[in-house]
Amino acid sequence: MSEVKIAAETRTEFGKGAARRVRRENKVPGVLYGHGSDPLHLTLPGHELLLALRTPNVLISLDIDGKTNELAIPKSVQRDPIKGFLEHVDLLLVKRGEKVNVEIPVHTEGELAPGGNLLEHVLNALPVEAEATQIPESVTVSVEGLAAGASVHAKDIVLPAGVTLAVEEDAVVLQVLAAQAEEAVEGEETEGEEPAQA
Repeated sequence: MSEVKIAAETRTEFGKGAARRVRRENKVPGVLYGHGSDPLHLTLPGHELLLALRTPNVLISLDIDGKTNELAIPKSVQRDPIKGFLEHVDLLLVKRGEKVNVEIPVHTEGELAPGGNLLEHVLNALPVEAEATQIPESVTVSVEGLAAGASVHAKDIVLPAGVTLAVEEDAVVLQVLAAQAEEAVEGEETEGEEPAQA
């Protein structure tokens, strides 16, 4: 996985007013916590952080005040619901060699069996345990030729070495829905509506 270096500054001012001042400088307020230590309030460069967060579970090497270096992974990111800019980020302190629980995106490849069936992502992200410095960016699952009624369970997904499931092995990740069933449901809804219209 990628490791991104970001310079951070400790923050001593708190509250909405202080956070707004930070954002006006194109920076993002954040908190670093973990390992039983007191939460450390930080200010991070907005553009660099935004680029880093494009990678799921990115490993961030924090250069704090030019004095200390810490490794962290993002745990919670708050964005403005309208404009989308970063408002706040929670970072979890990690150590090299330490195992952490994260969720990794599930991507698919291949074509379903003919018939217009639908692929449902029951889990968009797969909970796994991995070494903090070896978190995979995603997993790819082949759905080539899967027919209606088929499903892919967590245990069916091939994980990189050193990565283990943090969810029940029988948990359904993907399933194929029959197109006819969808049409039948729509038909029932239509039949139920006709008397009301009459």
